[in-house]
Amino acid sequence: MSFYNLYRHNFARVAVCVPELRVADPAFNAARTIELLGTAAARKAVIALFPELGLTGYSCEDLFHQRALLEASERALAEVIAAARDLALVAIVGAPLALDGRLYNCAVVIHRGRVLGVTPKTYLPNYREFYELRQFASGEACARTAIDVAGARDVPFGALVFRATSQPLLALHAEICEDLWTPIPPSSFAALAGATVLANLSASNVTVGKDDYRRQLGANQSARCLAAYLYGAAGFGESTTDLAWDGHGFVYENGTLLAESARFQYGSHLITADIDLDRIAQDRARQNTFGESARRHAQEVARFRRVDFELELPADGVLELERGYERFPYVPSDPATRDARCREIYDIQVHGLVKRLRAMGASKVVIGVSGGLDSTQALIVCARAMDVMGLPRANILGYTMPGFATTARTLSQARRLMEAVGASAHEIDIRPSCRQMLADLGHPFARGEKVYDVTFENVQAGERTSHLFRLANLHGAPVVGTSDLSEIALGWCTYGVGDHMAHYHVNASVPKTLIRYLVRHVADAHQLGERASAVLRAVLDTEVSPELVPGQHNGQPVQTSESVVGPYELQDFHLYYTLRFGYSPRKVAFLAWNAWRDAGRGAWPGVDAAERRSYGIGEIKRWLGVFLARFFQTSQYKRSALPNAPKVGSGGSLSPRSDWRAPSDGEAAAWLADLDAVPDR
Repeated sequence: MSFYNLYRHNFARVAVCVPELRVADPAFNAARTIELLGTAAARKAVIALFPELGLTGYSCEDLFHQRALLEASERALAEVIAAARDLALVAIVGAPLALDGRLYNCAVVIHRGRVLGVTPKTYLPNYREFYELRQFASGEACARTAIDVAGARDVPFGALVFRATSQPLLALHAEICEDLWTPIPPSSFAALAGATVLANLSASNVTVGKDDYRRQLGANQSARCLAAYLYGAAGFGESTTDLAWDGHGFVYENGTLLAESARFQYGSHLITADIDLDRIAQDRARQNTFGESARRHAQEVARFRRVDFELELPADGVLELERGYERFPYVPSDPATRDARCREIYDIQVHGLVKRLRAMGASKVVIGVSGGLDSTQALIVCARAMDVMGLPRANILGYTMPGFATTARTLSQARRLMEAVGASAHEIDIRPSCRQMLADLGHPFARGEKVYDVTFENVQAGERTSHLFRLANLHGAPVVGTSDLSEIALGWCTYGVGDHMAHYHVNASVPKTLIRYLVRHVADAHQLGERASAVLRAVLDTEVSPELVPGQHNGQPVQTSESVVGPYELQDFHLYYTLRFGYSPRKVAFLAWNAWRDAGRGAWPGVDAAERRSYGIGEIKRWLGVFLARFFQTSQYKRSALPNAPKVGSGGSLSPRSDWRAPSDGEAAAWLADLDAVPDR
């Protein structure tokens, strides 16, 4: 199967189908169902969901007691089964089935001309506009475990989970409409029994605001069950004697909306969505309370029988994702959501710092201000913390410490920023002390040679931090660290007496791409005044650099971090899907290719057109290799000794005390071997 085929990466495309129907006309309804089945198959979906009692129409009422209608429905079901013989997908259709003198509202699961099983509706509404108990019986009233239907014999009947042996992560359960409205839907137990895709055949008339309630139910059930939830309601053609129908369909995955239909359409329609089965499996494995729930409800779980079947996955050629992935997974594209995210992150960072200062009995902080991005963000947090504590911002003891590679640009930015914020600004030239240490070490630079090796760099980084810690002793004030999540992940920090260390970090779980937006948020809102906003914009326009190797070009540092560790926008993408979901390098590369290969596709979170970059699969593979080697093999020892810091988001924290515990001397071989399966072009 091609690398560029979504099914190779444990995705499954599903379709929610809403056919136009005629009340009590099964032949017409079967024809519309078959048409949509063909469309779903052409779209390479492997599951197609149809509405409740879709072969007859839900609103037949007492017509369900007419033998002619039930026989016509069975003939229509046989037509759908026959039509599905040549289609490589699972169809879930709704039909009434008469058994032992009772009528059941059923979900019939069909694959390749075979009825895999039938699940009856459990909870029948008998209030307001619905009186199903007048015609139907609950599935729990039937003691059968197998039935004959539409010419098929010994078809499994009851609480069932259908598992595709060719894709073991795909396990399907069907429930019907009101089942979802109950305190504990049948799908809850089905999920505990292993179902990863929960499908709801619904009728559900429309009233004002009901669509929102459906969404809440679907989102909540998919989130609690760590599953995909497919929902399809009856559309145009149901009887409007007393009710109306909007044909509402949607797909959620672990609480995230993947697709939703337009409502009130006057004909047949469908939506498709690409479900990430790995995400479901990984979250279930990580969230141990899911397994504990299965153990606690073992008796209910045991009611479900598994029906295995061989599902033919679309394997020919390229099959791209229809599902979009944010290029910046830590940064929402929607401006309103992004602003709300920025406000909350500041609240978390400030709350963490204020608590730490009060616990220490400290009223001042020491911070190194370089004029770069990370220290700017940390300085903003310090200013807000002082405001919350009712202390003057002069209690921020800011120090800029120019070295051999400090540019006039960043030095000016550091001075202006401290002044604009109202911090107590200080400047210490570290070059004399660095020269002394380099001389003590016998380093070639002390003899006038232009040797800019790692020792040369770390002498400067260490000298800065050494000064900050001794200043902390002098003033009785903790050092606030500035390193961000991206640098910590890539090991792009100087261990120990370097930017790795502080008394308290505020940026440690905030990635570089997000820090840009946090700073821009403050600048655009003029939260620190016009002068500060001007400096913040200048900082945002400055190349990210440790400024440890001398040289500049057009006023920018010649040494850039991204030339060594890779583009932060791409590495943050790799970090998110490696850390948050534990995906294989192959899958991370596939997602990155979908998100980054075309700058003209998809939403950008406020990035100017001239700054929008794209990456081909070769570049992605190259920089992912850098990420994997640095993350899994060469940098963990630094993370094992991280200072305290507040966790900001569920998408990332590398604290050795909570989110990420790993050996400091591990190997990256398994991840790099998996990366070899990614094509170079």
